[in-house]
Amino acid sequence: MKYLFRGMLLALSFIMLTSMFMQKSTHIVFFGDSITQAGAAPGGFITKIADALQSKGIANQYQLTGEGIGGNKVYDLYLRMENDVLAQNPDVVVIWIGVNDVWHKTLLGTGTDPDKFQKFYIAIIKKLQEKNIKLILCTPATIGEKSDFTNQQDGDLNKYSQIVRDLAKDYKCKLIDFREIFHNYELKNNPGNKAEGILTKDGVHLNDAGNQLVADKMLEMLLENQ
Repeated sequence: MKYLFRGMLLALSFIMLTSMFMQKSTHIVFFGDSITQAGAAPGGFITKIADALQSKGIANQYQLTGEGIGGNKVYDLYLRMENDVLAQNPDVVVIWIGVNDVWHKTLLGTGTDPDKFQKFYIAIIKKLQEKNIKLILCTPATIGEKSDFTNQQDGDLNKYSQIVRDLAKDYKCKLIDFREIFHNYELKNNPGNKAEGILTKDGVHLNDAGNQLVADKMLEMLLENQ
Protein backbone atom coordinates (compact mmCIF):
# COMPACT_ATOMS: atom_id res chain seq x y z
CA MET A 1 0.00 0.00 0.00
CA LYS A 2 2.89 2.29 0.93
CA TYR A 3 4.54 1.74 -2.46
CA LEU A 4 1.26 2.26 -4.25
CA PHE A 5 0.81 5.61 -2.49
CA ARG A 6 4.36 6.64 -3.40
CA GLY A 7 3.73 5.64 -6.98
CA MET A 8 0.57 7.73 -7.08
CA LEU A 9 2.45 10.73 -5.69
CA LEU A 10 5.20 10.35 -8.28
CA ALA A 11 2.62 10.04 -11.06
CA LEU A 12 0.79 13.12 -9.81
CA SER A 13 4.03 15.10 -9.62
CA PHE A 14 4.93 14.05 -13.15
CA ILE A 15 1.52 15.14 -14.44
CA MET A 16 1.81 18.51 -12.70
CA LEU A 17 5.32 19.12 -14.06
CA THR A 18 4.28 18.07 -17.56
CA SER A 19 1.31 20.40 -17.37
CA MET A 20 3.55 23.29 -16.38
CA PHE A 21 5.92 22.71 -19.29
CA MET A 22 3.13 22.13 -21.78
CA GLN A 23 1.14 25.18 -20.74
CA LYS A 24 -0.48 26.67 -23.82
CA SER A 25 0.91 29.98 -25.00
CA THR A 26 -1.43 32.87 -25.66
CA HIS A 27 -1.96 33.17 -29.40
CA ILE A 28 -2.43 36.75 -30.57
CA VAL A 29 -3.44 37.56 -34.14
CA PHE A 30 -2.92 41.10 -35.45
CA PHE A 31 -5.65 41.65 -38.07
CA GLY A 32 -5.46 44.62 -40.41
CA ASP A 33 -4.14 46.32 -43.53
CA SER A 34 -0.70 47.29 -44.85
CA ILE A 35 0.24 48.94 -41.55
CA THR A 36 -0.19 45.59 -39.82
CA GLN A 37 1.45 43.76 -42.73
CA ALA A 38 4.55 45.94 -42.33
CA GLY A 39 4.32 45.45 -38.57
CA ALA A 40 5.40 41.82 -38.99
CA ALA A 41 8.54 42.78 -40.94
CA PRO A 42 11.92 43.53 -39.32
CA GLY A 43 11.58 46.75 -37.34
CA GLY A 44 7.78 46.57 -37.42
CA PHE A 45 5.64 46.91 -34.32
CA ILE A 46 4.82 43.18 -34.09
CA THR A 47 8.52 42.33 -34.31
CA LYS A 48 9.25 44.96 -31.66
CA ILE A 49 6.60 43.43 -29.38
CA ALA A 50 8.21 40.01 -29.85
CA ASP A 51 11.62 41.49 -28.98
CA ALA A 52 10.20 43.13 -25.86
CA LEU A 53 8.60 39.86 -24.73
CA GLN A 54 11.95 38.14 -25.28
CA SER A 55 13.76 40.73 -23.18
CA LYS A 56 11.23 40.22 -20.38
CA GLY A 57 11.84 36.48 -20.50
CA ILE A 58 8.22 35.66 -21.35
CA ALA A 59 8.38 35.14 -25.11
CA ASN A 60 7.46 31.46 -24.71
CA GLN A 61 4.14 32.52 -23.19
CA TYR A 62 2.98 34.18 -26.42
CA GLN A 63 2.56 33.35 -30.08
CA LEU A 64 2.29 36.40 -32.32
CA THR A 65 0.83 36.18 -35.83
CA GLY A 66 0.53 39.06 -38.28
CA GLU A 67 -2.45 38.89 -40.64
CA GLY A 68 -2.27 42.24 -42.42
CA ILE A 69 -2.85 42.72 -46.15
CA GLY A 70 -2.15 45.97 -47.97
CA GLY A 71 -5.20 47.87 -49.20
CA ASN A 72 -7.63 46.03 -46.95
CA LYS A 73 -10.79 47.70 -45.73
CA VAL A 74 -13.19 46.45 -43.09
CA TYR A 75 -15.17 44.26 -45.52
CA ASP A 76 -11.93 42.59 -46.66
CA LEU A 77 -11.30 41.60 -43.06
CA TYR A 78 -14.81 40.22 -42.82
CA LEU A 79 -14.37 38.15 -45.99
CA ARG A 80 -11.06 36.58 -44.96
CA MET A 81 -11.76 36.26 -41.25
CA GLU A 82 -12.64 32.57 -41.41
CA ASN A 83 -9.43 31.42 -43.09
CA ASP A 84 -6.96 33.96 -41.75
CA VAL A 85 -8.14 34.27 -38.16
CA LEU A 86 -10.70 31.72 -36.96
CA ALA A 87 -8.84 28.78 -38.50
CA GLN A 88 -5.87 29.62 -36.26
CA ASN A 89 -7.89 29.42 -33.01
CA PRO A 90 -6.41 32.58 -31.47
CA ASP A 91 -6.95 33.67 -27.89
CA VAL A 92 -6.72 37.39 -28.68
CA VAL A 93 -7.29 39.34 -31.90
CA VAL A 94 -6.06 42.91 -32.35
CA ILE A 95 -8.15 44.64 -35.03
CA TRP A 96 -6.62 47.71 -36.65
CA ILE A 97 -8.57 48.87 -39.68
CA GLY A 98 -10.15 52.04 -41.04
CA VAL A 99 -7.44 54.05 -42.77
CA ASN A 100 -8.19 52.65 -46.24
CA ASP A 101 -11.95 52.91 -45.64
CA VAL A 102 -11.37 56.67 -45.36
CA TRP A 103 -8.24 57.25 -47.46
CA HIS A 104 -9.39 55.38 -50.56
CA LYS A 105 -12.39 57.68 -50.95
CA THR A 106 -9.98 60.37 -52.07
CA LEU A 107 -7.07 58.27 -53.28
CA LEU A 108 -8.98 55.81 -55.49
CA GLY A 109 -12.56 57.00 -55.50
CA THR A 110 -13.56 54.02 -53.35
CA GLY A 111 -13.77 53.57 -49.59
CA THR A 112 -16.46 52.54 -47.15
CA ASP A 113 -19.42 54.65 -46.03
CA PRO A 114 -19.68 55.06 -42.24
CA ASP A 115 -22.84 52.95 -41.88
CA LYS A 116 -21.33 50.07 -43.85
CA PHE A 117 -18.07 50.40 -41.94
CA GLN A 118 -19.99 50.00 -38.69
CA LYS A 119 -22.08 47.05 -39.94
CA PHE A 120 -19.09 45.05 -41.19
CA TYR A 121 -17.14 45.84 -38.02
CA ILE A 122 -20.03 44.63 -35.85
CA ALA A 123 -20.24 41.42 -37.90
CA ILE A 124 -16.52 40.79 -37.28
CA ILE A 125 -16.84 41.46 -33.56
CA LYS A 126 -19.83 39.15 -33.14
CA LYS A 127 -18.25 36.29 -35.09
CA LEU A 128 -15.03 36.44 -33.08
CA GLN A 129 -16.79 36.84 -29.75
CA GLU A 130 -18.92 33.77 -30.52
CA LYS A 131 -15.64 31.84 -30.31
CA ASN A 132 -14.77 33.46 -26.94
CA ILE A 133 -11.88 35.37 -28.50
CA LYS A 134 -10.74 38.46 -26.62
CA LEU A 135 -10.71 41.56 -28.81
CA ILE A 136 -8.61 44.69 -28.82
CA LEU A 137 -9.94 47.36 -31.17
CA CYS A 138 -7.68 50.14 -32.48
CA THR A 139 -8.83 53.43 -33.92
CA PRO A 140 -7.21 54.43 -37.26
CA ALA A 141 -4.30 56.68 -36.41
CA THR A 142 -3.50 59.19 -39.10
CA ILE A 143 -3.74 60.23 -42.74
CA GLY A 144 -1.40 63.19 -42.57
CA GLU A 145 0.40 64.26 -39.41
CA LYS A 146 -0.49 67.94 -39.14
CA SER A 147 -1.46 68.48 -35.52
CA ASP A 148 -3.97 71.31 -36.12
CA PHE A 149 -6.59 69.08 -37.83
CA THR A 150 -5.97 70.55 -41.29
CA ASN A 151 -5.16 67.23 -42.96
CA GLN A 152 -7.63 66.54 -45.78
CA GLN A 153 -9.23 63.45 -44.20
CA ASP A 154 -9.19 64.54 -40.55
CA GLY A 155 -12.95 65.00 -40.36
CA ASP A 156 -13.76 61.53 -41.70
CA LEU A 157 -10.95 59.91 -39.72
CA ASN A 158 -12.33 61.40 -36.51
CA LYS A 159 -15.81 60.11 -37.39
CA TYR A 160 -14.61 56.55 -38.11
CA SER A 161 -12.47 56.59 -34.97
CA GLN A 162 -15.54 57.47 -32.92
CA ILE A 163 -17.37 54.51 -34.46
CA VAL A 164 -14.59 52.22 -33.23
CA ARG A 165 -14.66 53.79 -29.77
CA ASP A 166 -18.42 53.29 -29.55
CA LEU A 167 -18.17 49.67 -30.71
CA ALA A 168 -15.50 48.93 -28.12
CA LYS A 169 -17.81 50.28 -25.44
CA ASP A 170 -20.97 48.60 -26.74
CA TYR A 171 -19.35 45.17 -27.16
CA LYS A 172 -17.06 45.38 -24.11
CA CYS A 173 -13.82 45.19 -26.07
CA LYS A 174 -10.46 46.63 -25.08
CA LEU A 175 -9.59 49.83 -26.94
CA ILE A 176 -6.32 51.40 -28.04
CA ASP A 177 -7.17 54.89 -29.24
CA PHE A 178 -4.33 55.48 -31.69
CA ARG A 179 -6.15 58.47 -33.14
CA GLU A 180 -5.84 60.24 -29.80
CA ILE A 181 -2.42 58.80 -28.98
CA PHE A 182 -0.93 59.96 -32.29
CA HIS A 183 -2.54 63.40 -32.06
CA ASN A 184 -1.19 63.95 -28.54
CA TYR A 185 2.26 62.86 -29.69
CA GLU A 186 2.12 65.24 -32.67
CA LEU A 187 1.14 68.16 -30.43
CA LYS A 188 4.33 67.63 -28.42
CA ASN A 189 6.73 66.53 -31.15
CA ASN A 190 5.62 68.23 -34.37
CA PRO A 191 6.09 71.97 -33.75
CA GLY A 192 6.52 72.58 -37.48
CA ASN A 193 3.09 71.04 -38.18
CA LYS A 194 4.63 68.68 -40.78
CA ALA A 195 2.36 66.36 -42.76
CA GLU A 196 4.74 63.40 -42.42
CA GLY A 197 8.08 62.29 -41.02
CA ILE A 198 7.25 62.34 -37.31
CA LEU A 199 5.57 58.95 -36.78
CA THR A 200 5.08 58.01 -40.44
CA LYS A 201 7.03 57.84 -43.67
CA ASP A 202 4.23 59.20 -45.83
CA GLY A 203 1.50 60.42 -43.49
CA VAL A 204 0.06 56.90 -43.12
CA HIS A 205 2.66 54.11 -42.92
CA LEU A 206 4.78 53.96 -39.79
CA ASN A 207 8.44 54.89 -39.52
CA ASP A 208 10.63 53.54 -36.71
CA ALA A 209 9.30 56.01 -34.14
CA GLY A 210 5.73 55.14 -35.10
CA ASN A 211 6.38 51.42 -34.90
CA GLN A 212 7.94 51.86 -31.47
CA LEU A 213 5.04 53.92 -30.17
CA VAL A 214 2.52 51.38 -31.45
CA ALA A 215 4.54 48.47 -30.04
CA ASP A 216 4.73 50.13 -26.61
CA LYS A 217 0.99 50.81 -26.46
CA MET A 218 0.01 47.38 -27.75
CA LEU A 219 2.40 45.57 -25.42
CA GLU A 220 0.99 47.49 -22.48
CA MET A 221 -2.53 46.45 -23.45
CA LEU A 222 -1.63 42.84 -24.20
CA LEU A 223 0.03 42.31 -20.85
CA GLU A 224 -2.90 44.00 -19.12
CA ASN A 225 -5.31 41.83 -21.11
CA GLN A 226 -3.99 38.57 -19.66
